[in-house]
Amino acid sequence: MQKQILFLALSLLFMSVICAGAVETKNISFTFKNSEPVVFSHEIHLKKYYNNCRICHDAIYNLRKRKHFTMAEMEKTKSCGACHSGVKAFSVASEKDCVRCHKGKPRDVTYNIKGLGSAVFSHAIHIEATGGACKSCHNGKVITGKEKSVTMAEMEKGRTCGACHDGKKAFTVTANCDRCHKGLKPREITFSIKGVTPATFSHDFHTQAYGCKDCHTKRFPYKASAGKASMADMAKGKSCGECHNGKEAFASTGDCDKCHKGMKPGKITFKTSVGEAVFSHDFHTQAYKCSDCHTKIFAFKAGANKATMGQMENGKSCGTCHNKGKDAFSVQDDCGKCHNM
Repeated sequence: MQKQILFLALSLLFMSVICAGAVETKNISFTFKNSEPVVFSHEIHLKKYYNNCRICHDAIYNLRKRKHFTMAEMEKTKSCGACHSGVKAFSVASEKDCVRCHKGKPRDVTYNIKGLGSAVFSHAIHIEATGGACKSCHNGKVITGKEKSVTMAEMEKGRTCGACHDGKKAFTVTANCDRCHKGLKPREITFSIKGVTPATFSHDFHTQAYGCKDCHTKRFPYKASAGKASMADMAKGKSCGECHNGKEAFASTGDCDKCHKGMKPGKITFKTSVGEAVFSHDFHTQAYKCSDCHTKIFAFKAGANKATMGQMENGKSCGTCHNKGKDAFSVQDDCGKCHNM
């Protein structure tokens, strides 16, 4: 009876060792979002190293501190690269050997961009174009494996896609929007300005006559609010004023209601030592256009056009038109017409 119990105990111990070994030496799959898993075979490696687990554990892999490694790190002898360096085993840095671990075809990569739909990167097209040269991108510089999302401005400086799409090796990332963003239809942009009605920029209208490259990124970066400019800046040829200069398109100076729809400028009150002086836009725009005053006489900026009565009498500010009765009554007469005395 004791022999039977001893035999049963030894059998159970032997089976537990087999089961433990099975658990310990199973294949390990490393999954990737855009490609088939990489499978590490314990069986193959244990056979090669005579079941010596210590070759890797914990010399290379610390099971208590699990960590993912990039290919760039492996090429620096981390993780698999400790042996797969071209000395003990084939090198992880060898492009022809990529398929020894990475089986199957890489999938397309879809980037969802807020407001611009999706941009799809085709591995198939790029593998064919490069002749299967995976490392032309996956070289630790262009695509590092830990690459965060980059902006179009960063791509234009050679980051990620921009390393090749520079107008020399391949079409440039600058302004070729619909080559990657299929079905792209840029939305209208509304600029809310204090004191006046919003100004709306229509991509739909402008792209009927111009290409994306005419504005991006020479004039406007691909970033919301990055291209803000004052009307004074535009009058000097900045921002919209580069085209809206009265030659290529209507001038940004004066034709206010073309952009600011339904605009109705209010009264402006100037506090003076002889009572308030009120300027009525409503009264003056019955006889004059915005361009008659802006920005030749008055800048589009509150408080930027202060002038003394002496300066007005010499033809400055209101005195440009209120010039002794030639265009309008003189600033020297009828004070009560402007000042609430």
